[in-house]
Amino acid sequence: MLVPYTIEQDGDGVWCARAVLRAGVYAQGEGNTPDAALADLRTAFARLTKEVGSPAELL
Repeated sequence: MLVPYTIEQDGDGVWCARAVLRAGVYAQGEGNTPDAALADLRTAFARLTKEVGSPAELL
């Protein structure tokens, strides 16, 4: 499943990645590098889809 995401570095140098599952429901990951933030996001997103399910648009 391909899910659009955003990634940016905050003022403290931490990378933050965010993906929206549906309006008001999102997953977020953080890390010291962009790759680490994406890995954390993938874990959080997998956990979130188990809890709330995948929307039909993403299937």
